Amino acid sequence: MQPTPSTAWPGRHDPLGATWHEEATNFAVWAPQATGVQLCLYDGPGDTPCDRPGDKYSAESHFDLTEHTLGIWHGAVPGVPVGARYGFRVDGPREPERGLRFDPATLLIDPYARAVAGSVASGDAASVVVRDEFDWGEDTQVRPRVAWSDTVLYELHVKGFTKLHPGVPEPLRGTYAGLATPAVVDYLRDLGVTTVELLPVHQFADEPRLVAHGLTNYWGYNTLGFFAPHNAYSASGDRGQQVAEFKAMVKALHEAGLEVVLDVVFNHTAEGPADGPTLSLRGLDDRGYYKRVRADEDEYFDVTGCGNTLDAGDPAALRMILDSLRYWVDAMHVDGFRFDLAPALTRTGTAVDMDSHLLATIGQDPVLRRVKLIAEPWDASPDGHLLGRFPPPWVEWNDRYRDTVRDFWRGHSPGTADVASRLAGSSDLYADDGRSPCASVNFVTAHDGFTLRDLVSYDRKHNEANREGNRDGADHNRSWNCGVEGDTDDPGVVALRHRQAANLLLTLCLSAGVPMLVAGDERGRTQRGNNNAYCQDNEISWLDWQDDDWLDLHRTVRAALRLRREHPALRQRHYLAGEPARAGGPKDLVWVHPDGREMTDDDWADPGLQTMGMLVSGDPLRAPGPRGEQVRDASFLLWLHADAEPGKVALPSDHWPGPGEVVLSTDAGRPVGERLSAGRRIDVGARSVVVLRQIS
Repeated sequence: MQPTPSTAWPGRHDPLGATWHEEATNFAVWAPQATGVQLCLYDGPGDTPCDRPGDKYSAESHFDLTEHTLGIWHGAVPGVPVGARYGFRVDGPREPERGLRFDPATLLIDPYARAVAGSVASGDAASVVVRDEFDWGEDTQVRPRVAWSDTVLYELHVKGFTKLHPGVPEPLRGTYAGLATPAVVDYLRDLGVTTVELLPVHQFADEPRLVAHGLTNYWGYNTLGFFAPHNAYSASGDRGQQVAEFKAMVKALHEAGLEVVLDVVFNHTAEGPADGPTLSLRGLDDRGYYKRVRADEDEYFDVTGCGNTLDAGDPAALRMILDSLRYWVDAMHVDGFRFDLAPALTRTGTAVDMDSHLLATIGQDPVLRRVKLIAEPWDASPDGHLLGRFPPPWVEWNDRYRDTVRDFWRGHSPGTADVASRLAGSSDLYADDGRSPCASVNFVTAHDGFTLRDLVSYDRKHNEANREGNRDGADHNRSWNCGVEGDTDDPGVVALRHRQAANLLLTLCLSAGVPMLVAGDERGRTQRGNNNAYCQDNEISWLDWQDDDWLDLHRTVRAALRLRREHPALRQRHYLAGEPARAGGPKDLVWVHPDGREMTDDDWADPGLQTMGMLVSGDPLRAPGPRGEQVRDASFLLWLHADAEPGKVALPSDHWPGPGEVVLSTDAGRPVGERLSAGRRIDVGARSVVVLRQIS
């Protein structure tokens, strides 16, 4: 028998969500077409407390929210303890054909919940009342701490990075607290990255299909709560403790000089297609939150491949996105966001619109316009590939960089022209609207696809563990197995794979733009050929810290990032023009033919050319110092030789007047420290990179 509901105090309609106070906790939820909203409290006034957090609901108090202001139902309840669980039961017309899916029998998660206890899969998911208090000390969030030109992104999974880490205490492995341990922080700093980009940490849910197969949504691209840190990554509990633990992680990373960027998934939600589960938004304002194919029909518009698309043009949905972003900046101190399938959020009606409400409001927002904003500039539709089209101050994942560099090193590049454009910052994509090379987030791998080791070890995907008949995941990976599919003991193949991986990483670290590494690539992490491990919460995805067979890559990356950090010539903020930066000085950029001369138009058109030199002058740099003074650095010559056979290159004597020293090399015949005179003709090994620094 259900208890008789009580009536809440009137409360306030702003802010949305649950706002705790000693006198009373205010609850406010958007449901403009509902006929009634009931607050359901667990462990609240009059309830019998659960024996331990995570138990099924043991008692429930009902409170009718009788106040309805501007589409928001609200009320206040005295005596609610911090950590109490709650949800909403919402009544209204049940007319799915009109996008009205009210069902008072369903307990809904508060879209503005700061924490969620339990899980959808176990049937005990509930919003949590949180008291927002934390001692940040001197940590303040006003603007990104690291300039884009100095930024090195490191994409990692909260659980997978530390789950097997021997230096992290076992109770903390796979958690926010685990990421904050000295063993992890020291590793990141020593490697040379500046910015940790976390795969989704918004509270997410597992799709019913995965649960039926005994799998989970490991990556987390299936959001349930846009304000709540995912509770399964908390070592301290899920009744609000996850909020404090997340903040402590951010504080620890900031103290080490590292930024925190979140991969956010606003393009769709865990409710899926129209016949999917009703968990939150669908039961509150289905027609407002989700985009339709036509305004007068109920068919969902889906450009995410996940069954629904959040309508960022709807005022309530837009407010929720902006409120969430500001919350993570103001209250959680994060430094920026990477927007998954960003074009899905730019649409007016169903058409892509670079003047959309979301882009315009973020660009004008005094908080959000100052943080790092990264777009994944494509969605799952034919018209959704918008590479190069996002406005300043946005930067973009550059998949053209990825594809071009992969093709070059596997011997499938039609010459060197496109490779040179990517190395120099992709001005063809970004210079026309005034953006700099830093608008290009360069990467050769990401969470989605092969790891770097698998990229040089597999020709084909091997996704059988996903229980989809190996149909999922990309089929065209631009990968090359170096002659053998998968693991092998052949020393020649193993050596070639290590060299190819190092070539890719050195190219990435030394290209103009913002490099992004994937956690574990620098240690040879493998997913055994799985290029879509989104549902593999196991050793397939977790980083194996005991595998030391590929630590040569770690040394290579560490050295390359140190070189980039110490020499501004290798991370310039402006496009190099191929002209002197000062009267009578050397050209700021010269493309060098293997013969030692400057490249010509005929050379760029040569489809058989697989070798090129990139000479970057450091005398002076194109960008002035903070007071306008000229800044000088060493000059560098990067040789990239992708041919399967050894070759010869001549060091240019006109643009490179002095001797040079090898500072990075994947060619065993050109060791680091070797000194080479100008004009000398040298041998370069098959598929190799050699980097020279000019000696004054």
